Amino acid sequence: MDLTDRSQPPPVACALDGTPGAFAERMAEYRRLFGEHLAARSRTATAISFRFRAGPGVEDWVRDLARREKACCAFFDFTVTADGQEVCWDVTVADDEPARQVLAGFYRLAGPRE
Repeated sequence: MDLTDRSQPPPVACALDGTPGAFAERMAEYRRLFGEHLAARSRTATAISFRFRAGPGVEDWVRDLARREKACCAFFDFTVTADGQEVCWDVTVADDEPARQVLAGFYRLAGPRE
């Protein structure tokens, strides 16, 4: 078995599930980031773009969160760019149903709360 075969996307799984409280803490961190700095969001079936107002520490926070998220959810692909005015976090997944469902949930996480 070739463990380096990249022809198949990583499984849609989260490594945080095995650590008590870790998932809830991560979701709370997302809510803080989105609540304090999110300027806009858009999506397609397999991609999301979050745009944040640039401010002290925002780019570093987004990059760190993207790095940690990739470590626990390898099926996501992230690109973070910044231009001084805003920080853009692009998120993509493979075009399969479980990945699209998780991506849709991630998009809703940044939305208004009732």
